Amino acid sequence: MMHPIFQVDAFTDRVFGGNPAAVMPLDNWLPDEALRALAMENNLSETAFLVRLQEGDDADFHIRWFTPTVEVPLCGHATLASAWVIFNKLGWSGDRISLRSKSGNLGVRRDNDWLVLDFPNLGFEERETPDIVREALEGAPERAFYVPNDTNYMVVLENEAAVRSAQPDIRKLKTLGNQGLIVTARGEQCDFVSRYFAPGAGIDEDPVTGSIHSVLVPYWASQLGKSALEARQLSARGGVLRCELKGDRVDIAGQAAFFMEGSVHLP
Repeated sequence: MMHPIFQVDAFTDRVFGGNPAAVMPLDNWLPDEALRALAMENNLSETAFLVRLQEGDDADFHIRWFTPTVEVPLCGHATLASAWVIFNKLGWSGDRISLRSKSGNLGVRRDNDWLVLDFPNLGFEERETPDIVREALEGAPERAFYVPNDTNYMVVLENEAAVRSAQPDIRKLKTLGNQGLIVTARGEQCDFVSRYFAPGAGIDEDPVTGSIHSVLVPYWASQLGKSALEARQLSARGGVLRCELKGDRVDIAGQAAFFMEGSVHLP
């Protein structure tokens, strides 16, 4: 069996920037063990799999995301990459698509050369920072925010320089399991900055993470008193996101750069 595969760099306007994602459109779902094996073989932070739904269904495509080790409930950059493939490689003529996912139906629309994700506003709870996080991250504050619908902790640091220079102990963070750590602060040249670490899910540091902005945007909107925000993720590859809080939804916009396409051969 042969299946098409595409690789797209998301949240960037140039190849070798942003976050690379593999996108595999399928005629029908393969067994989960095959999806996990494909994601491991691709060895990117996420591989997105798509199946076209029937006309009249509640969405246009069903989407699922896998890291090299686990399936995740929500992923921004691989959704953006998937939308680029749908619009540019699968002959989609409209300017909007809807995607069924484990986190509910998601939307994507074209806005010139930007793609705008319609994601949920993820609630968060203030808690005492877990001992593991305090041991793993020097300078971690005493209080953190837990995101139950995305299994992440978020800590707010003093400034952008602290986020940029953070060097968490990846081995200790790995003991959080599927839970990841968002590190954020107010930005110098933008509204806020962040980095994201999820070694327990097979991602030591994610280059650009759209899904964490489902909690970053409502947090910083409340702190800054504004709904439209520009964000930057300070990984080595880096990425730029234009975001807007819209009640119980969050718009997360980014660009994409096409890298390669080919075919996967399965027995």
